[in-house]
Amino acid sequence: MRTGDSHFNVRTGDSHCNLCTGDSHFNVRTGDSHFNVRTGEPAARPYRYTRWQALPESPEFLVNFTGGFMAARPHKLINEPDDIVDEMLAGFCAAYKDIVRLQGDRLILRAQPKAAGKVGLVMGGGSGHEPAMLGWVGRGLLDVNIVGDIFSAPGPERILAGIRAADRGAGALLCVSHHEGDRLNAELALEFCELEGIDNVDMVILYDDISSAPKGREQERRGTAGLFFVWKMLGAFCEGDADLAAAKALAEKVRDSTRSLAMSLSSCASPVTGEIMFELAAGDMEIGMGLHGEVGRGRQEALPADATIDLMLPPILDDLPFRAGDEALVLLNNSGSLTLMELFILYRRVAFKLREAGIRVYKSWIGPYATTLETAGFALSLCRVDDQLKALWDAPANGAYMKQL
Repeated sequence: MRTGDSHFNVRTGDSHCNLCTGDSHFNVRTGDSHFNVRTGEPAARPYRYTRWQALPESPEFLVNFTGGFMAARPHKLINEPDDIVDEMLAGFCAAYKDIVRLQGDRLILRAQPKAAGKVGLVMGGGSGHEPAMLGWVGRGLLDVNIVGDIFSAPGPERILAGIRAADRGAGALLCVSHHEGDRLNAELALEFCELEGIDNVDMVILYDDISSAPKGREQERRGTAGLFFVWKMLGAFCEGDADLAAAKALAEKVRDSTRSLAMSLSSCASPVTGEIMFELAAGDMEIGMGLHGEVGRGRQEALPADATIDLMLPPILDDLPFRAGDEALVLLNNSGSLTLMELFILYRRVAFKLREAGIRVYKSWIGPYATTLETAGFALSLCRVDDQLKALWDAPANGAYMKQL
């Protein structure tokens, strides 16, 4: 608001506020609203949005507060769209120059490489999910992150460059979040390695999202926020003297002990095009949506916090399954724009239900670790741990967004 003028009647829902010029009227209960969000003039016509439909070029459109796009933010604080990723990386590396450095074509490396003779860890992925995965490069974590365009996997040539950069003499393990583009480019990169005589390299496919394929078809599942556990424990493991085969086996152990399920209340807008990723009506939620808006288990009326956890936690526990007496790490991942207030209220219920089920929380993490721009939602991830995994979790780590000191 430019003038600060605002009037709101909590009984009728009528509200008159100045968004741009002071001309605006909407009723928050009925959703009726007619104004131009840039000029403040009455809207010329209504618009509705479908998945990845661009916003109209004209600023004159009807904003209906029951519409599915309201929480998305088409205007981003950027400069030129073509420079988004490079400028982001420049700022990130300047902010954390004691931890990471930028090399070549969007390779994020540890500022101080690990000792020679240890397995190097490489991971690529599209940008737009920050702080994943660049925030997990550092001591006790990943050695190299290959950064792609917005929601786009890096190509095989760049993955090959990342593998070379990560090799400290004991080979490199390429960690792949299971999405089709990521997997195909990683497979091509391994073919390039073979052609160039690089034979001490392997790949591990990582997944955790129970909504993307049924039990018994885990290898078809997507990689989502629960890979957080793999990055930390595998990174600690590879600070030791493990060989490449042992590193891959450890990654698979953590992956196979992890289950995740996400939910969304609203969408996000591409910082390049302004396109809305998907439409979700206000007052609804979708359970199981992927990191890129992939279809989940279905949509329904949004529930209160406790009821949402009561809906999401049982299928996670049943899928592994987790049993009474187990110990688990818990991640409550902010998909982008939930408040900490909401996350703590949600975690309160998670802790209660796990205690009720006889499952002990070993450690918990709450915050934005693998985001999808400004999406409003969260992912709940659990990883069952034994003594080996607990020791790896507690081992020192120093990344920009993962510190265990």
